[in-house]
Amino acid sequence: MPSAGVQTACHQEDNVLSYTESAVGPTTAPAPATGLRMSARPKVASESPASDALLQAILTSLDDDKAEDIVTIPLRGRSEMADFMVVCSGRSTRQVASIADKLMDRLKASFGMNCKVEGKETGDWVLIDAGDVIVHVFRPEVRDFYQLEKMWMPTASFAGTRTANG
Repeated sequence: MPSAGVQTACHQEDNVLSYTESAVGPTTAPAPATGLRMSARPKVASESPASDALLQAILTSLDDDKAEDIVTIPLRGRSEMADFMVVCSGRSTRQVASIADKLMDRLKASFGMNCKVEGKETGDWVLIDAGDVIVHVFRPEVRDFYQLEKMWMPTASFAGTRTANG
């Protein structure tokens, strides 16, 4: 027969999973059980328009700043990290850094977002994490070297390309 301490722990876990307010009034929520980890919160359908609006603002900003070869890769259902990935090029390190700076400024002004950024100092490849949209701004040579689109694009997009075996 389980001890009283084990019964209390099980009872607390049941209360955590099914906590509701009774007709008498709110009850005290038990302390969360240790050792349980919450997974990333699932995306709900209501978040889609926000990520779509964010994507449109990003594409508009990139177009305004003369980014070249803009490619949007849908990630919904394929990755938990974001809904979209955008890859584009700037003609020089200076333009790459400028595109990234202006994009971050516009996202802060429009959405109140403080984006995380990597690589702006060198200007070869700048990664901007805007939450539901990840943006990569490359110099053309660096973009050709890494071929990021090939790694993330759906396979049907590259069905016409030849492989080393074919």
